Amino acid sequence: MAPRIAFHNNYFKAASKDVWSLINETAAAAEKETGKKVVNLGQGFFSYSPPDFVINAGKQAFDIPSNNQYAPARGKPQLLKQLSTFYTNKFQRPVIPDNILVTTGANEGMLAVFFGFLNPGDEVIVFEPFFDQYISNIELTGAKVVYVPLHPPKDIDERNIEGSEWKIDYQELESKMNSKTRIIVVNSPLNPVGKIFSTEELTRIGELAIKHDLLILSDEVYENLYYGDSFPRFATLAPEIHERTLTVGSAGKAFCCTGYRIGWVVGPSDLIQYALAAHTRICFSSPSVMQMQIAQALEEVNNDKTSNNYMIQNREAYKKKFSILCKGFDELGLPYTKPEGAYYLLVSFKKVKIPEDYVFPEELQGRANDFKLAYWLIRELGVVAIPPSEFYTKENQHIAETLLRFAVCKDDAYLEEAVEKLRGLKKYL
Repeated sequence: MAPRIAFHNNYFKAASKDVWSLINETAAAAEKETGKKVVNLGQGFFSYSPPDFVINAGKQAFDIPSNNQYAPARGKPQLLKQLSTFYTNKFQRPVIPDNILVTTGANEGMLAVFFGFLNPGDEVIVFEPFFDQYISNIELTGAKVVYVPLHPPKDIDERNIEGSEWKIDYQELESKMNSKTRIIVVNSPLNPVGKIFSTEELTRIGELAIKHDLLILSDEVYENLYYGDSFPRFATLAPEIHERTLTVGSAGKAFCCTGYRIGWVVGPSDLIQYALAAHTRICFSSPSVMQMQIAQALEEVNNDKTSNNYMIQNREAYKKKFSILCKGFDELGLPYTKPEGAYYLLVSFKKVKIPEDYVFPEELQGRANDFKLAYWLIRELGVVAIPPSEFYTKENQHIAETLLRFAVCKDDAYLEEAVEKLRGLKKYL
């Protein structure tokens, strides 16, 4: 039957399934056919609820009539106040409400920045691997994405490596900058690698941004999940770098509540005004009651006298989660990038030998090898992972075709179950 409407936005032309649809449909089919539950370490959503103090804050917020109505476009004053306190402490310089925009998730915050600053024909630099939403968010403005790959060590398939070993070629980076370049996007801690960009790396990127008069969009949604002594930020560097940096944060990542869709953008007020103008036209304002819920949760975190040390305890909990999964891969002898931040583990499966006569579906034709690895792992062992070549251009997919990404934002018992299933890999090594 012919489609009822024969016209559409050409940007959304029919295409092959995205990675999320393909992987989730494969997992659902495997469960239906085998009658056994798969262990899903694919998408980065939590298998458990937010902490009680966040849940209780929400219950209280719903009882106040005004919290169930439109919020101001910039954000609820109570949340802006708590974010001001939070980032004044983190940036070690004053952050006032005029420096903040509350958005409907971090992704909408980035979309607002792109629509606030880009015009058709402009260019934006994005490192590979990238969060896939960056690409459509940029291209929908009429701007062009310019890609710069991070380079892992050549022996990534042979040993455990540090996130710092994923290197920037600064000569290559600067060669992509020209009179059309407007923004450079940096995600730290980096999904899917777990790398945290060092102060030296951020400074060199910042100096190039100054030289070429670029805006820095610093995607720091995993800012509270770092496993070393500190977390370097663009906004804490020299004034010339700070004044051109917009930092994106996420309540969903901070408080295990990705469904609340509360994020924010922090930066100089003369930059925030353009993101605010775009945000007002995209969705006007963000969920009011959720803003009040996060405001109260942040107040508990911010208050030195009554602080529940949640952020510290959460990082310790993640260290344990990573240790569960890492010990499993150490037992198998499968190397990985040691996580410095975020909640992903990037593992090499090059040593895994899939039977040569294994039959893959036609929809995997033309996909990089890691898609076949992910499909086979779901169907044969019941463990879901994400093929990271999805976060690369075709030209650079080879960097990730032996790798799989596992999310550890799950219950410890769930991770133990995954490790038990993964022991089934031994006969394929």
